[in-house]
Amino acid sequence: MSTGTNLVVPVVLWGKTAPTHCISCIFLSRDQRTLVTGCYDGQICLWQVDPDTLKMTPRCLLVGHTAPVLCLSKASIVLDNNFIVSSSESGEMCTWDLVDGKCREVVKLPYVHTSIQAYHMCGCDDVRLFCNGYYAEVLVMDPFSLEIVFTLASRVNPDWISALHVLRPAKRKDDVVLALTTTGTVKVWTLFGQELKSSEPFYENESKQIRCLSALSMTCCAYNQRTVLIVCSKYWQIYDAGDFSVLCSVISPRGERWLGGDFLAADRVVVWSDEGRGYMYKLPANSIADSKDFHSKSVENDNPFLYCLLAVPSDKPLSCPPAMRYHVVSRQNKMYKYLIRGDSEGCVLIWNIPEVTNSQLAQIKQEDFAKPPAMPPTVLTSLVKAWAEMKPPPVGILDQLDRGDQPGVRLTASIYLPQRSRLVVGREDGSIIIVPATQTVMLQLLHGKHQQYDDWPPHQLLLGHAGRVNCLLYPHHLHQRYEKSHLVSGGVDFAVCLWDLYSGTLLHRFCVHAGEITQLLVPPNSCSPRIQKCVCSVASDHSVTLLGLTERKCVVLASRHLFPVVTIKWRPLDDFMIVGCSDGTVYVWQMETGHLDRVLHGINAEEVLYACDENPAVSSSGDVGLANPAVHFFRGLRHRNLSAIRHATQRGLHQLQQFHHATNQDGSDQQKSQALPLMIQGLRTNPKDPESHILVFDIEALIVHLLTEEYSTMSPGTLEAQGLINQAEYQKVAALTQSASPDAHKKIADFFGRVKDKAGDLERTLKEKDRHGILAKMKEGAENVQTKLQARAEIVGFKPIQTDGKGNEVGDQGSRKVRGLETNATMEIAQLLLSLLHAWGMDPDLDRVCEGKLGLLRPMVPVSFGVLSKGGYMSLLLPTWQAKYADDLDAEKSVNTSGNAANSLEADLPVELVHLERLTRLFTARTHWELSTTLTSNHLLAIIALANTLMSMNNATFVPEQERTRKLHRQSTRTALSWATKAEEESEDLFTAQQAQIKQGWSLLATLHCVLLPDKVVQAGSKNFKRPQVEMMARRWQHQCLEVREAAQALLLAELGRLGPKGRKALVDSWAQFLPSYSSTDTLGFPPTTQHPSSQTLTVPSAQQGGAAQQIQSSGQQGSNGSAPGVQTEQPQHEDEDDEEEEGTEEYCVRKPWSVAELKRKQTTAVVLLGVIGAEFGQDVSEGSTRRRASEDQRRKSSVVEGFGIGNNNLARLTSLALTYLLLAPPSSRLPAHTPLRRAAIDLIGRGFTVWEPYLDVSKVLLGLLELCCEADKLVPSMTYGLPLTPAADSCRTARHALTLIATARPAAFITTMAREVARYNTLQQNAQALNVNLSNSVLHRAKPEILRGVELLIDKMQNEMADLLVEVVDIVLHCLDPGHLKTKGLGEVFPAVCRFNQVSHCPSTRRIAVGAKSGHVALYELRSQKCQMIQAHGAAITANTFSPDGKYLSTYSCKENRLSFWQTSTGMFGLGNSQTRCIKSYSTAPIADLSRLNPMRLARLIWINNRTVSLMLADGSETRFNV
Repeated sequence: MSTGTNLVVPVVLWGKTAPTHCISCIFLSRDQRTLVTGCYDGQICLWQVDPDTLKMTPRCLLVGHTAPVLCLSKASIVLDNNFIVSSSESGEMCTWDLVDGKCREVVKLPYVHTSIQAYHMCGCDDVRLFCNGYYAEVLVMDPFSLEIVFTLASRVNPDWISALHVLRPAKRKDDVVLALTTTGTVKVWTLFGQELKSSEPFYENESKQIRCLSALSMTCCAYNQRTVLIVCSKYWQIYDAGDFSVLCSVISPRGERWLGGDFLAADRVVVWSDEGRGYMYKLPANSIADSKDFHSKSVENDNPFLYCLLAVPSDKPLSCPPAMRYHVVSRQNKMYKYLIRGDSEGCVLIWNIPEVTNSQLAQIKQEDFAKPPAMPPTVLTSLVKAWAEMKPPPVGILDQLDRGDQPGVRLTASIYLPQRSRLVVGREDGSIIIVPATQTVMLQLLHGKHQQYDDWPPHQLLLGHAGRVNCLLYPHHLHQRYEKSHLVSGGVDFAVCLWDLYSGTLLHRFCVHAGEITQLLVPPNSCSPRIQKCVCSVASDHSVTLLGLTERKCVVLASRHLFPVVTIKWRPLDDFMIVGCSDGTVYVWQMETGHLDRVLHGINAEEVLYACDENPAVSSSGDVGLANPAVHFFRGLRHRNLSAIRHATQRGLHQLQQFHHATNQDGSDQQKSQALPLMIQGLRTNPKDPESHILVFDIEALIVHLLTEEYSTMSPGTLEAQGLINQAEYQKVAALTQSASPDAHKKIADFFGRVKDKAGDLERTLKEKDRHGILAKMKEGAENVQTKLQARAEIVGFKPIQTDGKGNEVGDQGSRKVRGLETNATMEIAQLLLSLLHAWGMDPDLDRVCEGKLGLLRPMVPVSFGVLSKGGYMSLLLPTWQAKYADDLDAEKSVNTSGNAANSLEADLPVELVHLERLTRLFTARTHWELSTTLTSNHLLAIIALANTLMSMNNATFVPEQERTRKLHRQSTRTALSWATKAEEESEDLFTAQQAQIKQGWSLLATLHCVLLPDKVVQAGSKNFKRPQVEMMARRWQHQCLEVREAAQALLLAELGRLGPKGRKALVDSWAQFLPSYSSTDTLGFPPTTQHPSSQTLTVPSAQQGGAAQQIQSSGQQGSNGSAPGVQTEQPQHEDEDDEEEEGTEEYCVRKPWSVAELKRKQTTAVVLLGVIGAEFGQDVSEGSTRRRASEDQRRKSSVVEGFGIGNNNLARLTSLALTYLLLAPPSSRLPAHTPLRRAAIDLIGRGFTVWEPYLDVSKVLLGLLELCCEADKLVPSMTYGLPLTPAADSCRTARHALTLIATARPAAFITTMAREVARYNTLQQNAQALNVNLSNSVLHRAKPEILRGVELLIDKMQNEMADLLVEVVDIVLHCLDPGHLKTKGLGEVFPAVCRFNQVSHCPSTRRIAVGAKSGHVALYELRSQKCQMIQAHGAAITANTFSPDGKYLSTYSCKENRLSFWQTSTGMFGLGNSQTRCIKSYSTAPIADLSRLNPMRLARLIWINNRTVSLMLADGSETRFNV
């Protein structure tokens, strides 16, 4: 399941059985609100704790570790910093955010920790983790970046360290680390806080051998630091901390072993055993540091006295030692001591340890018990118990098959077939069920008509296994070479069954194994043809087989393995199947012959497995053949040549690493193209549990599928009509810039031909993609389908739901022919997702529209959502977390008792159902939005993006009847004939009206979630609404999927608007420090962050220091997030686009970035965020004089960092520098050419151009944008096209949009800058040969169509501004037009826009153009000689000018000056000398009344009646004639 920046929404159906949770470690957060338990299966469960009553509710499950979780520790000293660190037996370490369960950082180390102590060292701003385990050092790690900061090593007999304690001695500034090795050496390191990042280990200061072997824990007394408690499994001992001599010792009770202990006070300890009991002892006088007998000989009768036992009254023996932990917490100035235990049954117990006074102790001593008084736990709970309390129980995916009260058949395996949208589920009793996936989920989660039908959705039953079905495989999904209809299943009955999916028959039963089947796999694509038709199965008798599906026989049986099979690798070119077993041996089998080639052990075995891992892409391509070291390696292996093997591996590692980087891109693209809108994954935390199911909705894939289906039904004509492809418009402009020679015509014709082919290709590819066969269906005329419809309806009879075609393919062959109206799976997925995410109950009117017009369905149960984070780690809400809201409900119940009708209805229903319905309503309206900011952000983005997509589609609704009319309407428009009848027109009108209502419905839905939601949730009584995260939206500002991009932009702007000026200022202040300052050299500088004490908010350094800050030279970070300061070059950079983790701090306290990758992320976010605030809200300060004056005064008073205003422009300057850097920086490995970050910069420069303009080099920016647009029309079908484009096309679309924005915001700047560049270009052109430059590469040459487009747009939108700059405009136009066109045609034909101006005239016979300027000059362009001369014609702006028909005279008129002049151009003899233009006649004209000065375009026109007479027509209709 690839996670990525893609928006993914996981939803979990847990089922009626609680997951097994065998607890391996336990941790209580400092504010006692969260209890964390890690289990042997690798999951971590978070429990919500009520600090006062200690009542615990399981809230969510964190899934990701692959091995038992061994340690849990806090990650910060700050009380409300909700992060923990977990570490597993396989060396994985994770930092989790407890609020939303996201995994923030994950690393895999070669070290396995057995204990982690979080300790705040002196000289550090936060805790460090001191870890010890199966290695001889103490590792000191950073909890957030999970990097090893330094290590503590031993000089004297180094060994594994079994117990560790870090403390700070009283009245001293240094920290002391005490450690005890397994062989009983005590070691002491003293740390002074200078050890911040060092590669050299630090050695111990002293060490001493004591007689204590393999201790489990060591604790120094916190009350006086003079005694140490060491616990071993057989005894515990008190030592003197000064010289480590034993003071007293207690042996463990019979049949029990000690596990650990701690000091309750200076003279009391509590020690716990592996039976889960706690023993409380009073220490003898010689072990109490404050007593006068301290360290004296022990007295006969003064032994440690056991005064209390913490035990569970009727405790059944545990299957493995429990996890226990002692916590001291202070609440309301009282100290509470808790002993917490989590056991193998998943129970959590807490004892509140009583304070026993000395007098009570004396009393207990006198009473002389046979057994000490036992104390039961204060609280006891477990997942199973929480599940049992849920009435009705949590829903599973196939609950409709359970009969009444008997426990249902457990689900043991499942697989989802996306092409047919079917879910295949194997069960405990050997049956396999196939159901339509979305429909079975709707049945569990949503209200609707489907609840009344029995036996819906229809399912298929495959019977063939005699016991539990262990695994399922659909080979065609993994590779196209397999039959579409084949399904393979493996069971506990030793059999592998091959099924025909369509008919539901058992095709073959392979009985080759002698153990239950545990795994089914597919061999790689490059195997021999025979093996390609096989599947590989693994069984519990350690055998592996290759089963031929077409031959129906076993091809290879590899069964001589002595230990269970762990891994299977392939070497297709060498015909090897390589099987790795749990004892580390490797068996190499030949696939064709089935011979065992050899068995390898130890280092050889590892090397062989490693060589297989390297890169399958390399091994499969023939041309790499001999160059591939792995092949040499295998050759050596065949001929047993060891030196060749060694040599090959060494050479291989290096080469393959490089190779892998090169080929990586291709592989990932292929996977991305197959993104599915919905995946259903079975989730089983323990092999003996039944499966729960996770539905993973991929929003981006869903949008792409919806749009593909929509576009696939449109003909190219319709596409063009809807503005989705504007090929024609482009050709017009492009043709102008190319030469008009005859061969050019041919080229253009070819081009058109290619475009047509392309349209054909498009249709073809869409057809291939069109799995539902909609296109084919559309081709059959409407009547045809009409008859089918009726027939279908009659077949189905009264079950109206089936007319949806949901009943297709239920084993009956007939229905498959009539698939005319199979429901559209993609639409169903969208319906399901939107129904689950929509905030029902916020706006009753909208809810009615949603149910009636849009076809959304209300949820029946509160939904368990999940969050996907780094590396595929997930956090899944447990269904039990709602229990805490039940109390709110009872309070509300008393309020809501009005309305008897409702009550009588409620009275008829079972209490549980009423309660559940209330919980659900509370959930959709309120608690859904209180879970976490990540969930709120993801869900809002998903809803808005989907609503916008559906709104852009044609009449998209989920109401079955309307969906049907929509399809039929599509067909009728396809076959529309010219003579439409009246009835058809009426139905057409009806259709249009309906469509308008539906579009409005979607738009309302988007608005609710984008703008109104926060206020409504708060009105609904929510105390802690979790707002959408600003930085998450900023990161998606230029998401590759257009709909998601628009949704993120809308949400971010709405959220920023809602923050108001104060909130925005706070936001700007918190992010300003991360704004990278770009100096001229290409390095990144960061404003220094001041070291601060424990407070979590950073002080904002003044932005001026930015440039001078330390320069971090970046290493090659491949990243989509732009400029990355990569300091660590040793570790491979995996910061790929997929790893854009969102940083979600709940409030605006911005933590110090804990790693380089995160610093880089923060910087890119800062650039975008400040860019958005500047662009959208930067003008706030300069609007309205009164407001401005007030804010200026305000600024003087409090000197705020508004940053984007006039008074203080520092931030605007820095931001604009960062944005231009991102636009203009040359592509590099660090900042590739087309990344979302670059696109965001381009977009923001366009949006906020008015704010950034003072600090930009406008010409550089414009040329940079034009550079990106050069290829525009090859790449971009159109601005409104919804499907994701290639990154290059996307940058191009964004740049084009930005250019349009800049041109319309600052037309004058755009035109003057472009004219300046054109002049520069022309100068270069004249001296091109002397300077030896190739101008055809220059931007101005390549971007001609784009510049023309911009000019045309400006003339269209802003005539008045353009009239003032006409000379510059014509300069630009003449640069872009190919001179050849003007030879044959007039300017009016070639570029009509500019001829709207009366100040421009073109004379084809003499090939001149005259342009009247605002200054009263006339510019005369000689197209022949490409020269231009300026004549001072009038003293005021020229209103009109025009050439006489024969081209001899030019008449000009200026209404401000009231003069009309005639000019004649004389050339020297034979046109040789310089031509001169002089005024030959001048008339005064009547002044014009002021009224018509309004529109200069219509003021006056000059029209030549013949070669000597010109007529001046004024706006008021008067006409005056003048003669030359």
